[in-house]
Amino acid sequence: MTRKALVAGVGMVKFAKPGENENYDVMAEKAVREALQDAGIDYAEVQQAYASYIYGDSTCGQKALYRVGETAIPIINVNNNCSSGSTALFLARQAVMGGSVECALVVGFEQMRPGALGTVWDDRPSPFDDFTGHLNRLGYAVTKAGPAPCVFGAGGMDYLERYDADPAIFGKVAVKTRNHAVKNPYALFTKPMTLEEVMTSPVIYEPHLTRFMACPPTCGAAAAIVCSEEFAARHGIGHGVEMAGQGMATDHSDSWDSAMNLVGAQMTRRAAAVAYEQAGIGAEDADVVELHDCFTPNEVITYEGLGLCGEGEASRFINDGDNTYGGKVVVNPSGGLMSKGHPIGATGVAQCVELCWHLRGLAGARQVEGARVALQHNLGLGGAAVVTVYRV
Repeated sequence: MTRKALVAGVGMVKFAKPGENENYDVMAEKAVREALQDAGIDYAEVQQAYASYIYGDSTCGQKALYRVGETAIPIINVNNNCSSGSTALFLARQAVMGGSVECALVVGFEQMRPGALGTVWDDRPSPFDDFTGHLNRLGYAVTKAGPAPCVFGAGGMDYLERYDADPAIFGKVAVKTRNHAVKNPYALFTKPMTLEEVMTSPVIYEPHLTRFMACPPTCGAAAAIVCSEEFAARHGIGHGVEMAGQGMATDHSDSWDSAMNLVGAQMTRRAAAVAYEQAGIGAEDADVVELHDCFTPNEVITYEGLGLCGEGEASRFINDGDNTYGGKVVVNPSGGLMSKGHPIGATGVAQCVELCWHLRGLAGARQVEGARVALQHNLGLGGAAVVTVYRV
């Protein structure tokens, strides 16, 4: 595949708490119409569409997109847990680069319920059974908090023990992220937090994972138009952002060797290596990063998985402020999942939207000045990790 794939237009709605949102189809329609307007094209120009979500019946993508138009195009519904949005982008990029289509639409959305995530299909084996089983084998407790807090909490404990790190680094990441969200009008939480507030909030997984280290259930939608260079030229689209490299990895047998690998440390490394090779860059070339901080321990683990710092060096990376404005790279200027929110099917697409805004100089008060290369990391347990390099 030698063709380039460009993000030609993006759109997103402000994220909301469950119960304060519009229905998923309405949110998705708004995001799609904004992306089409941004690209300057009609829906009739779209040849294929990918709709990502995990909560809903099997053709919610059609329900949402029929509000925009009924043009008989293929609409593929994508469910890959928390990496659904970036998986949809992965498929759209493949379709464009492979020559199957010249213009594809990606829309991600989620209409979530309040409270912790639970199992919907409890009459059959859960894909999380393997993860909780391996947690027990590795000596970590499985509690009533649910699979995600247990696995990510254990991943954080593994990191602290492995590198003799201070658990305050998890709180410092939350403080940094909330400070970024203050400048994002699309974010759910925009009130700053202190380190004391984070560290003394209720513990959800013993001994160190607290409530303010966990992302909230969220509703929202985001959309992106992915097209070829030739399509962009014909339609006068001069602001396209190249999807210069993209890697996707699922679990390997070594995923079960440690709690850190259970939450995707090795998947991230493998996906990042592919993305960097395709783009011809290294992690040090990234100006801005949106990564999957569903729990702040995962942001810490991911710094090293992406190569933003060396193994065991995340504490210094955080304490030196190298993860924010004025440091080596700005991580999660949007506020990330922690503060912007995590409407699961929309998250990966929303990361793409945020990074495209920075590369186009449209991110307002949170703009990373001079951004030319952006890095996206989206992770789902079960599992899949997708790493994408964008550049202008």
